Amino acid sequence: MAKAIMIQGTMSNAGKSFLVAGLCRIFRQDGYRVAPFKSQNMALNSYITTEGLEMGRAQVMQAEAAGTEPSVRMNPILLKPTNDTGSQVIVNGVPIGNMDASVYYQYKRQLVRPILDAYHSLEKENDIIVLEGAGSPAEINLKQEDIVNMGMAKLAHAPVLLAGDIDRGGVFASLYGTMALLEESERAMVKGMIINKFRGDVELLKPGLRMLEEKTHVPFVGVVPYLSVELDDEDSLSESLSRTPREGLLDLAVIRWPKVSNFTDFQPLARVPGVTLRYVGRPEQFGKPDLVLLPGTKNVMGDLAWMRDNGLEACIQRYAAEGGPVLGICGGYQMLGMTIRDPEGVEGGGAMEGMGLLPVDTVYATEKVRTRVRGMVQPVEGALRELAGVPFIGYEIHMGRTIRRDGISPFAVLTELNGMEKEDGAVFGNIYGTYAHGFFDAEPASALIRILLRRKGIKGDILQSIDLHAFKEQQYNLLADALREHLDMNRIYSILEQGLSEGGRADV
Repeated sequence: MAKAIMIQGTMSNAGKSFLVAGLCRIFRQDGYRVAPFKSQNMALNSYITTEGLEMGRAQVMQAEAAGTEPSVRMNPILLKPTNDTGSQVIVNGVPIGNMDASVYYQYKRQLVRPILDAYHSLEKENDIIVLEGAGSPAEINLKQEDIVNMGMAKLAHAPVLLAGDIDRGGVFASLYGTMALLEESERAMVKGMIINKFRGDVELLKPGLRMLEEKTHVPFVGVVPYLSVELDDEDSLSESLSRTPREGLLDLAVIRWPKVSNFTDFQPLARVPGVTLRYVGRPEQFGKPDLVLLPGTKNVMGDLAWMRDNGLEACIQRYAAEGGPVLGICGGYQMLGMTIRDPEGVEGGGAMEGMGLLPVDTVYATEKVRTRVRGMVQPVEGALRELAGVPFIGYEIHMGRTIRRDGISPFAVLTELNGMEKEDGAVFGNIYGTYAHGFFDAEPASALIRILLRRKGIKGDILQSIDLHAFKEQQYNLLADALREHLDMNRIYSILEQGLSEGGRADV
Protein backbone atom coordinates (compact mmCIF):
# COMPACT_ATOMS: atom_id res chain seq x y z
CA MET A 1 0.00 0.00 0.00
CA ALA A 2 1.18 3.50 -0.81
CA LYS A 3 2.76 5.78 1.74
CA ALA A 4 1.17 9.22 2.04
CA ILE A 5 2.13 12.80 2.73
CA MET A 6 -0.13 15.85 2.65
CA ILE A 7 0.41 19.52 1.86
CA GLN A 8 -1.96 21.89 3.63
CA GLY A 9 -1.87 25.69 3.58
CA THR A 10 -2.70 28.48 5.96
CA MET A 11 -4.92 30.05 3.28
CA SER A 12 -6.07 29.71 -0.30
CA ASN A 13 -3.43 30.33 -2.97
CA ALA A 14 -0.55 29.57 -0.60
CA GLY A 15 1.08 27.49 -3.34
CA LYS A 16 -0.17 24.05 -2.28
CA SER A 17 -0.85 22.87 -5.84
CA PHE A 18 2.66 23.71 -7.03
CA LEU A 19 4.28 22.13 -3.95
CA VAL A 20 2.32 18.94 -4.57
CA ALA A 21 3.30 18.98 -8.25
CA GLY A 22 6.96 19.49 -7.38
CA LEU A 23 6.98 16.64 -4.85
CA CYS A 24 5.22 14.40 -7.37
CA ARG A 25 7.97 15.11 -9.90
CA ILE A 26 10.74 14.55 -7.32
CA PHE A 27 9.31 11.21 -6.22
CA ARG A 28 8.87 10.17 -9.84
CA GLN A 29 12.48 11.15 -10.62
CA ASP A 30 13.55 9.03 -7.65
CA GLY A 31 11.89 5.98 -9.16
CA TYR A 32 8.57 5.80 -7.30
CA ARG A 33 5.08 5.33 -8.68
CA VAL A 34 3.32 8.44 -7.42
CA ALA A 35 -0.14 9.98 -7.70
CA PRO A 36 -1.67 13.27 -6.50
CA PHE A 37 -4.94 13.35 -4.57
CA LYS A 38 -7.34 16.11 -3.59
CA SER A 39 -10.57 14.80 -2.13
CA GLN A 40 -12.58 17.96 -2.82
CA ASN A 41 -11.62 20.71 -5.20
CA MET A 42 -13.50 23.95 -5.83
CA ALA A 43 -12.50 25.32 -9.22
CA LEU A 44 -13.91 26.31 -12.58
CA ASN A 45 -10.94 24.98 -14.53
CA SER A 46 -11.78 21.38 -15.30
CA TYR A 47 -10.74 18.58 -17.65
CA ILE A 48 -12.31 15.52 -19.26
CA THR A 49 -10.52 12.20 -18.84
CA THR A 50 -10.33 9.49 -21.48
CA GLU A 51 -13.38 7.90 -19.79
CA GLY A 52 -15.41 11.08 -20.29
CA LEU A 53 -15.27 12.05 -16.59
CA GLU A 54 -14.70 15.56 -15.24
CA MET A 55 -11.95 16.52 -12.78
CA GLY A 56 -10.05 19.62 -11.66
CA ARG A 57 -7.17 20.78 -13.84
CA ALA A 58 -4.85 21.19 -10.86
CA GLN A 59 -4.83 17.42 -10.35
CA VAL A 60 -4.30 16.95 -14.09
CA MET A 61 -1.24 19.17 -13.86
CA GLN A 62 -0.01 17.22 -10.83
CA ALA A 63 -0.60 13.90 -12.62
CA GLU A 64 1.52 15.15 -15.52
CA ALA A 65 4.25 16.03 -13.03
CA ALA A 66 3.95 12.52 -11.60
CA GLY A 67 4.22 11.00 -15.08
CA THR A 68 0.87 9.26 -14.86
CA GLU A 69 -2.45 9.41 -16.69
CA PRO A 70 -4.95 11.78 -15.07
CA SER A 71 -7.72 9.86 -13.31
CA VAL A 72 -10.89 11.15 -11.73
CA ARG A 73 -9.88 9.14 -8.65
CA MET A 74 -7.31 11.87 -8.00
CA ASN A 75 -10.15 14.38 -7.51
CA PRO A 76 -13.35 12.49 -6.64
CA ILE A 77 -15.31 15.62 -5.63
CA LEU A 78 -15.30 18.75 -7.78
CA LEU A 79 -17.34 21.85 -6.93
CA LYS A 80 -17.91 24.35 -9.74
CA PRO A 81 -19.34 27.60 -8.32
CA THR A 82 -22.45 28.84 -10.13
CA ASN A 83 -22.97 31.90 -7.92
CA ASP A 84 -21.76 33.33 -4.61
CA THR A 85 -23.56 30.70 -2.51
CA GLY A 86 -23.92 27.59 -4.66
CA SER A 87 -22.03 25.14 -6.84
CA GLN A 88 -22.53 22.32 -9.27
CA VAL A 89 -21.46 19.17 -7.41
CA ILE A 90 -19.52 16.59 -9.41
CA VAL A 91 -18.89 13.17 -7.84
CA ASN A 92 -16.51 10.73 -9.49
CA GLY A 93 -16.57 12.85 -12.62
CA VAL A 94 -20.37 13.02 -13.00
CA PRO A 95 -22.53 16.03 -12.01
CA ILE A 96 -25.22 15.19 -9.47
CA GLY A 97 -26.82 18.64 -9.34
CA ASN A 98 -26.48 22.17 -7.98
CA MET A 99 -26.44 22.79 -4.23
CA ASP A 100 -26.39 25.84 -1.99
CA ALA A 101 -23.52 25.88 0.49
CA SER A 102 -25.76 25.00 3.46
CA VAL A 103 -27.29 22.03 1.65
CA TYR A 104 -23.89 20.76 0.55
CA TYR A 105 -22.50 21.10 4.10
CA GLN A 106 -25.17 18.66 5.30
CA TYR A 107 -24.76 16.40 2.28
CA LYS A 108 -21.01 16.00 2.16
CA ARG A 109 -20.84 13.40 4.94
CA GLN A 110 -22.29 11.04 2.31
CA LEU A 111 -19.19 11.63 0.20
CA VAL A 112 -16.74 9.99 2.60
CA ARG A 113 -17.31 6.56 1.04
CA PRO A 114 -16.64 7.59 -2.60
CA ILE A 115 -13.62 9.58 -1.43
CA LEU A 116 -12.19 6.58 0.40
CA ASP A 117 -12.97 4.23 -2.48
CA ALA A 118 -11.04 6.51 -4.84
CA TYR A 119 -8.14 6.90 -2.44
CA HIS A 120 -7.82 3.19 -1.66
CA SER A 121 -7.91 2.41 -5.37
CA LEU A 122 -4.94 4.71 -5.94
CA GLU A 123 -3.16 3.22 -2.90
CA LYS A 124 -3.09 -0.19 -4.58
CA GLU A 125 -1.39 1.14 -7.71
CA ASN A 126 1.21 3.54 -6.31
CA ASP A 127 4.15 3.75 -3.92
CA ILE A 128 3.45 7.31 -2.77
CA ILE A 129 0.37 9.52 -2.73
CA VAL A 130 0.81 13.27 -2.30
CA LEU A 131 -2.39 14.78 -0.94
CA GLU A 132 -3.45 18.41 -1.18
CA GLY A 133 -5.71 20.26 1.21
CA ALA A 134 -8.00 23.17 0.39
CA GLY A 135 -8.08 26.65 1.85
CA SER A 136 -7.07 26.39 5.50
CA PRO A 137 -7.41 23.55 8.04
CA ALA A 138 -8.26 26.15 10.70
CA GLU A 139 -11.72 27.05 9.38
CA ILE A 140 -13.22 26.32 12.79
CA ASN A 141 -16.79 26.87 11.59
CA LEU A 142 -16.45 24.05 9.04
CA LYS A 143 -14.18 21.54 10.77
CA GLN A 144 -16.93 19.24 12.02
CA GLU A 145 -17.65 17.91 8.53
CA ASP A 146 -14.17 18.37 7.07
CA ILE A 147 -13.32 15.97 4.24
CA VAL A 148 -10.45 17.81 2.61
CA ASN A 149 -7.94 19.02 5.23
CA MET A 150 -7.32 17.35 8.61
CA GLY A 151 -10.39 15.18 8.10
CA MET A 152 -8.81 13.75 4.96
CA ALA A 153 -5.39 13.48 6.60
CA LYS A 154 -6.98 11.35 9.32
CA LEU A 155 -8.74 9.15 6.78
CA ALA A 156 -5.50 8.62 4.87
CA HIS A 157 -3.24 8.51 7.97
CA ALA A 158 -1.11 11.11 6.19
CA PRO A 159 1.47 13.28 7.97
CA VAL A 160 1.00 16.95 7.11
CA LEU A 161 3.36 19.67 5.91
CA LEU A 162 1.85 23.12 6.54
CA ALA A 163 2.70 25.85 4.01
CA GLY A 164 2.43 29.61 4.47
CA ASP A 165 2.63 32.31 1.78
CA ILE A 166 5.10 34.98 2.88
CA ASP A 167 4.52 37.08 -0.24
CA ARG A 168 1.09 38.12 1.05
CA GLY A 169 2.45 39.09 4.48
CA GLY A 170 1.85 37.86 8.01
CA VAL A 171 3.28 34.42 7.40
CA PHE A 172 4.45 33.80 10.99
CA ALA A 173 1.09 34.84 12.41
CA SER A 174 -0.78 32.68 9.90
CA LEU A 175 1.34 29.61 10.62
CA TYR A 176 1.17 30.10 14.39
CA GLY A 177 -2.55 30.96 14.30
CA THR A 178 -3.32 27.89 12.23
CA MET A 179 -1.46 25.64 14.65
CA ALA A 180 -3.17 27.31 17.64
CA LEU A 181 -6.64 26.69 16.21
CA LEU A 182 -6.01 23.01 15.50
CA GLU A 183 -7.01 20.41 18.04
CA GLU A 184 -4.21 18.68 19.90
CA SER A 185 -4.55 15.48 17.84
CA GLU A 186 -4.41 17.55 14.65
CA ARG A 187 -1.32 19.46 15.75
CA ALA A 188 0.38 16.10 16.29
CA MET A 189 -0.21 15.32 12.61
CA VAL A 190 1.73 18.39 11.42
CA LYS A 191 5.30 17.16 10.97
CA GLY A 192 6.83 20.14 9.20
CA MET A 193 6.26 23.73 8.09
CA ILE A 194 7.17 25.43 4.81
CA ILE A 195 7.44 29.11 3.98
CA ASN A 196 6.57 29.63 0.34
CA LYS A 197 7.10 32.45 -2.21
CA PHE A 198 10.02 34.04 -0.32
CA ARG A 199 11.92 36.99 -1.78
CA GLY A 200 15.04 38.24 -0.03
CA ASP A 201 17.88 37.07 2.19
CA VAL A 202 16.95 33.88 4.03
CA GLU A 203 19.49 34.70 6.76
CA LEU A 204 17.24 37.54 7.89
CA LEU A 205 14.38 35.07 8.20
CA LYS A 206 16.15 32.50 10.36
CA PRO A 207 15.53 34.10 13.79
CA GLY A 208 11.80 34.04 13.05
CA LEU A 209 12.00 30.40 11.96
CA ARG A 210 13.69 29.43 15.21
CA MET A 211 11.17 31.33 17.33
CA LEU A 212 8.21 29.73 15.56
CA GLU A 213 9.74 26.26 15.90
CA GLU A 214 10.05 26.88 19.64
CA LYS A 215 6.44 28.05 19.90
CA THR A 216 4.89 25.27 17.80
CA HIS A 217 7.39 22.42 18.41
CA VAL A 218 7.22 21.74 14.65
CA PRO A 219 10.37 22.04 12.49
CA PHE A 220 10.63 23.96 9.25
CA VAL A 221 11.44 21.73 6.30
CA GLY A 222 12.21 24.54 3.91
CA VAL A 223 11.90 28.10 2.66
CA VAL A 224 10.89 28.08 -0.99
CA PRO A 225 11.66 31.21 -3.04
CA TYR A 226 9.22 32.91 -5.37
CA LEU A 227 9.58 30.72 -8.45
CA SER A 228 9.14 31.72 -12.09
CA VAL A 229 7.67 28.48 -13.36
CA GLU A 230 4.82 28.36 -15.89
CA LEU A 231 2.29 25.70 -14.92
CA ASP A 232 -1.47 25.51 -15.36
CA ASP A 233 -3.15 27.46 -12.57
CA GLU A 234 -6.22 26.20 -10.76
CA ASP A 235 -8.78 28.95 -10.64
CA SER A 236 -9.66 32.63 -10.70
CA LEU A 237 -7.01 33.39 -8.05
CA SER A 238 -4.40 32.73 -10.71
CA GLU A 239 -1.78 35.46 -10.93
CA SER A 240 -1.80 35.10 -14.72
CA LEU A 241 -5.20 36.79 -14.81
CA SER A 242 -3.94 40.03 -13.27
CA ARG A 243 -0.31 40.10 -14.37
CA THR A 244 0.73 42.92 -16.74
CA PRO A 245 2.29 41.24 -19.80
CA ARG A 246 5.12 42.62 -21.87
CA GLU A 247 4.14 44.27 -25.13
CA GLY A 248 4.61 41.92 -28.09
CA LEU A 249 4.10 41.73 -31.84
CA LEU A 250 0.64 40.28 -31.31
CA ASP A 251 -1.94 41.52 -28.82
CA LEU A 252 -4.58 38.99 -27.79
CA ALA A 253 -7.36 40.08 -25.43
CA VAL A 254 -9.16 37.47 -23.28
CA ILE A 255 -12.36 38.66 -21.62
CA ARG A 256 -12.19 38.02 -17.88
CA TRP A 257 -15.71 37.64 -16.54
CA PRO A 258 -16.51 36.88 -12.90
CA LYS A 259 -17.11 33.13 -13.37
CA VAL A 260 -14.39 32.56 -15.96
CA SER A 261 -13.58 28.88 -16.47
CA ASN A 262 -10.90 26.96 -18.36
CA PHE A 263 -8.86 30.07 -19.05
CA THR A 264 -5.95 27.63 -19.42
CA ASP A 265 -7.29 27.07 -22.97
CA PHE A 266 -5.23 30.12 -23.98
CA GLN A 267 -1.98 29.45 -22.10
CA PRO A 268 -0.27 27.86 -25.16
CA LEU A 269 -0.65 31.22 -26.93
CA ALA A 270 0.75 33.15 -23.94
CA ARG A 271 3.87 30.96 -23.90
CA VAL A 272 4.98 31.99 -27.39
CA PRO A 273 7.66 34.71 -27.14
CA GLY A 274 6.38 37.86 -28.82
CA VAL A 275 2.71 37.20 -28.07
CA THR A 276 0.92 39.39 -25.52
CA LEU A 277 -2.06 37.70 -23.90
CA ARG A 278 -4.08 40.13 -21.76
CA TYR A 279 -7.07 39.47 -19.50
CA VAL A 280 -9.57 42.29 -19.86
CA GLY A 281 -12.23 43.07 -17.26
CA ARG A 282 -13.06 46.72 -17.97
CA PRO A 283 -13.74 48.74 -21.16
CA GLU A 284 -10.73 50.98 -20.57
CA GLN A 285 -8.49 47.89 -20.77
CA PHE A 286 -9.83 46.79 -24.15
CA GLY A 287 -7.37 48.62 -26.40
CA LYS A 288 -6.85 47.57 -30.02
CA PRO A 289 -6.21 43.81 -29.93
CA ASP A 290 -5.42 41.63 -32.93
CA LEU A 291 -7.89 39.02 -31.69
CA VAL A 292 -10.56 38.90 -28.97
CA LEU A 293 -10.99 35.57 -27.17
CA LEU A 294 -14.08 34.70 -25.13
CA PRO A 295 -13.37 31.88 -22.63
CA GLY A 296 -15.74 29.53 -20.87
CA THR A 297 -17.86 30.43 -17.87
CA LYS A 298 -20.01 28.56 -15.37
CA ASN A 299 -22.63 31.33 -15.41
CA VAL A 300 -23.16 32.34 -19.04
CA MET A 301 -26.20 34.57 -18.61
CA GLY A 302 -24.91 36.15 -15.41
CA ASP A 303 -21.51 36.92 -16.92
CA LEU A 304 -23.09 38.21 -20.14
CA ALA A 305 -25.27 40.55 -18.07
CA TRP A 306 -22.15 41.70 -16.18
CA MET A 307 -20.34 42.41 -19.47
CA ARG A 308 -23.39 44.19 -20.85
CA ASP A 309 -23.68 46.40 -17.78
CA ASN A 310 -20.01 47.42 -17.63
CA GLY A 311 -19.70 48.22 -21.35
CA LEU A 312 -17.39 45.43 -22.51
CA GLU A 313 -20.10 43.91 -24.72
CA ALA A 314 -20.36 47.20 -26.64
CA CYS A 315 -16.55 47.26 -27.04
CA ILE A 316 -16.59 43.77 -28.58
CA GLN A 317 -19.54 44.59 -30.84
CA ARG A 318 -17.81 47.74 -32.16
CA TYR A 319 -14.58 45.78 -32.64
CA ALA A 320 -16.45 43.10 -34.62
CA ALA A 321 -18.27 45.70 -36.71
CA GLU A 322 -14.88 47.14 -37.69
CA GLY A 323 -13.74 43.71 -38.92
CA GLY A 324 -11.88 42.51 -35.84
CA PRO A 325 -11.83 38.71 -35.37
CA VAL A 326 -13.54 37.23 -32.31
CA LEU A 327 -13.35 33.59 -31.18
CA GLY A 328 -15.46 32.14 -28.38
CA ILE A 329 -15.00 28.78 -26.68
CA CYS A 330 -17.84 27.00 -24.87
CA GLY A 331 -19.65 29.62 -22.77
CA GLY A 332 -17.98 32.36 -24.83
CA TYR A 333 -19.37 30.71 -27.97
CA GLN A 334 -22.86 30.65 -26.46
CA MET A 335 -22.67 34.36 -25.60
CA LEU A 336 -21.85 35.27 -29.21
CA GLY A 337 -25.21 33.91 -30.38
CA MET A 338 -28.65 35.41 -30.81
CA THR A 339 -30.52 33.88 -27.86
CA ILE A 340 -29.83 31.85 -24.70
CA ARG A 341 -32.64 29.98 -22.96
CA ASP A 342 -32.65 27.99 -19.73
CA PRO A 343 -36.14 26.45 -19.51
CA GLU A 344 -35.19 23.84 -16.90
CA GLY A 345 -33.30 26.15 -14.55
CA VAL A 346 -29.90 24.58 -15.16
CA GLU A 347 -28.15 27.91 -14.47
CA GLY A 348 -31.01 29.66 -12.72
CA GLY A 349 -33.63 29.74 -15.48
CA GLY A 350 -34.84 32.45 -17.80
CA ALA A 351 -33.82 33.66 -21.23
CA MET A 352 -31.89 36.57 -22.71
CA GLU A 353 -30.56 37.89 -25.96
CA GLY A 354 -26.98 37.05 -26.80
CA MET A 355 -24.43 39.42 -28.30
CA GLY A 356 -25.96 38.94 -31.74
CA LEU A 357 -22.65 38.25 -33.51
CA LEU A 358 -23.25 34.60 -34.47
CA PRO A 359 -26.57 33.37 -35.94
CA VAL A 360 -26.97 30.54 -33.42
CA ASP A 361 -29.33 29.82 -30.52
CA THR A 362 -28.53 27.99 -27.28
CA VAL A 363 -30.89 26.02 -25.04
CA TYR A 364 -29.66 24.54 -21.76
CA ALA A 365 -30.40 20.93 -20.89
CA THR A 366 -29.93 18.98 -17.68
CA GLU A 367 -27.61 16.42 -19.27
CA LYS A 368 -23.99 17.52 -19.40
CA VAL A 369 -21.87 16.82 -22.47
CA ARG A 370 -18.54 15.36 -21.34
CA THR A 371 -16.30 13.85 -23.97
CA ARG A 372 -12.82 13.99 -25.44
CA VAL A 373 -12.68 14.78 -29.14
CA ARG A 374 -10.37 15.14 -32.08
CA GLY A 375 -11.34 17.54 -34.81
CA MET A 376 -10.61 19.29 -38.06
CA VAL A 377 -11.35 22.94 -38.77
CA GLN A 378 -13.72 23.20 -41.72
CA PRO A 379 -13.45 25.64 -44.65
CA VAL A 380 -14.20 28.94 -42.92
CA GLU A 381 -14.51 32.52 -44.07
CA GLY A 382 -13.11 35.72 -42.71
CA ALA A 383 -9.82 36.65 -41.08
CA LEU A 384 -9.05 33.13 -39.84
CA ARG A 385 -9.91 31.27 -43.06
CA GLU A 386 -6.39 29.80 -43.21
CA LEU A 387 -7.26 27.67 -40.17
CA ALA A 388 -9.22 25.43 -42.54
CA GLY A 389 -7.89 21.88 -42.50
CA VAL A 390 -5.94 22.28 -39.24
CA PRO A 391 -6.39 19.25 -36.93
CA PHE A 392 -6.76 19.51 -33.17
CA ILE A 393 -7.58 17.51 -30.05
CA GLY A 394 -9.63 18.66 -27.09
CA TYR A 395 -12.65 17.99 -24.94
CA GLU A 396 -16.20 19.21 -24.39
CA ILE A 397 -17.80 20.20 -21.06
CA HIS A 398 -21.12 22.00 -21.38
CA MET A 399 -24.79 21.88 -20.44
CA GLY A 400 -26.20 23.75 -23.45
CA ARG A 401 -27.03 22.68 -27.00
CA THR A 402 -26.34 25.29 -29.68
CA ILE A 403 -28.16 25.23 -33.02
CA ARG A 404 -26.93 27.08 -36.10
CA ARG A 405 -29.48 29.01 -38.09
CA ASP A 406 -30.02 28.22 -41.77
CA GLY A 407 -27.02 28.80 -44.00
CA ILE A 408 -24.47 29.10 -41.17
CA SER A 409 -21.38 26.93 -41.53
CA PRO A 410 -19.87 24.86 -38.72
CA PHE A 411 -16.43 25.73 -37.38
CA ALA A 412 -15.19 22.14 -37.19
CA VAL A 413 -16.08 18.48 -37.44
CA LEU A 414 -15.42 16.52 -34.26
CA THR A 415 -14.89 12.80 -33.72
CA GLU A 416 -15.81 11.47 -30.28
CA LEU A 417 -14.13 8.54 -28.51
CA ASN A 418 -16.84 6.22 -29.79
CA GLY A 419 -16.02 7.16 -33.38
CA MET A 420 -19.14 9.23 -33.94
CA GLU A 421 -18.69 12.40 -35.97
CA LYS A 422 -20.58 15.63 -35.48
CA GLU A 423 -20.42 19.25 -36.59
CA ASP A 424 -19.26 21.77 -34.01
CA GLY A 425 -19.45 25.51 -33.61
CA ALA A 426 -20.25 28.19 -36.12
CA VAL A 427 -18.63 30.82 -38.36
CA PHE A 428 -20.10 34.11 -39.56
CA GLY A 429 -17.68 36.58 -41.13
CA ASN A 430 -14.90 37.19 -38.63
CA ILE A 431 -16.82 35.64 -35.72
CA TYR A 432 -16.00 32.07 -34.70
CA GLY A 433 -17.33 29.74 -32.02
CA THR A 434 -16.50 26.23 -30.84
CA TYR A 435 -17.18 23.92 -27.90
CA ALA A 436 -13.67 22.41 -28.06
CA HIS A 437 -11.62 23.16 -24.94
CA GLY A 438 -7.91 22.57 -25.48
CA PHE A 439 -8.21 23.80 -29.07
CA PHE A 440 -4.86 25.63 -28.91
CA ASP A 441 -2.84 22.85 -27.28
CA ALA A 442 -1.19 21.83 -30.58
CA GLU A 443 -1.27 22.90 -34.25
CA PRO A 444 -4.00 25.58 -34.13
CA ALA A 445 -1.85 27.80 -31.90
CA SER A 446 0.98 27.96 -34.46
CA ALA A 447 -1.45 28.41 -37.34
CA LEU A 448 -3.30 31.21 -35.57
CA ILE A 449 -0.10 33.10 -34.80
CA ARG A 450 1.04 32.90 -38.44
CA ILE A 451 -2.37 34.11 -39.65
CA LEU A 452 -2.50 37.08 -37.30
CA LEU A 453 1.07 38.13 -38.09
CA ARG A 454 0.41 38.06 -41.84
CA ARG A 455 -2.77 40.04 -41.23
CA LYS A 456 -0.52 42.75 -39.76
CA GLY A 457 1.92 42.54 -42.66
CA ILE A 458 4.57 40.68 -40.65
CA LYS A 459 6.32 37.56 -41.90
CA GLY A 460 4.26 34.65 -40.62
CA ASP A 461 7.08 32.50 -39.23
CA ILE A 462 8.89 35.24 -37.30
CA LEU A 463 7.49 33.86 -34.03
CA GLN A 464 8.23 30.25 -33.26
CA SER A 465 5.64 28.23 -31.41
CA ILE A 466 6.77 25.78 -28.75
CA ASP A 467 6.33 22.08 -28.14
CA LEU A 468 3.78 22.26 -25.30
CA HIS A 469 4.62 18.81 -23.91
CA ALA A 470 8.37 19.52 -23.89
CA PHE A 471 7.74 22.94 -22.33
CA LYS A 472 5.66 21.44 -19.52
CA GLU A 473 8.27 18.76 -18.85
CA GLN A 474 10.94 21.46 -18.60
CA GLN A 475 8.82 23.43 -16.13
CA TYR A 476 8.10 20.39 -13.94
CA ASN A 477 11.82 19.62 -13.83
CA LEU A 478 12.67 23.23 -12.96
CA LEU A 479 10.13 23.10 -10.14
CA ALA A 480 11.57 19.84 -8.85
CA ASP A 481 15.12 21.19 -9.00
CA ALA A 482 14.11 24.27 -6.98
CA LEU A 483 12.31 22.21 -4.33
CA ARG A 484 15.25 19.84 -3.99
CA GLU A 485 17.47 22.87 -3.36
CA HIS A 486 15.22 24.62 -0.85
CA LEU A 487 13.41 21.77 0.94
CA ASP A 488 15.00 19.30 3.31
CA MET A 489 14.14 16.25 1.22
CA ASN A 490 15.93 13.88 3.62
CA ARG A 491 13.62 15.01 6.42
CA ILE A 492 10.59 14.83 4.13
CA TYR A 493 11.48 11.27 3.15
CA SER A 494 11.87 10.46 6.85
CA ILE A 495 8.41 11.93 7.57
CA LEU A 496 7.01 9.90 4.68
CA GLU A 497 8.60 6.68 5.93
CA GLN A 498 7.53 7.16 9.55
CA GLY A 499 3.97 8.10 8.66
CA LEU A 500 1.92 9.03 11.70
CA SER A 501 2.80 7.91 15.18
CA GLU A 502 -0.01 6.42 17.20
CA GLY A 503 -0.57 9.84 18.76
CA GLY A 504 -1.25 11.28 15.35
CA ARG A 505 -3.52 8.56 14.04
CA ALA A 506 -7.27 8.71 14.22
CA ASP A 507 -9.94 6.04 14.21
CA VAL A 508 -12.18 6.36 11.18
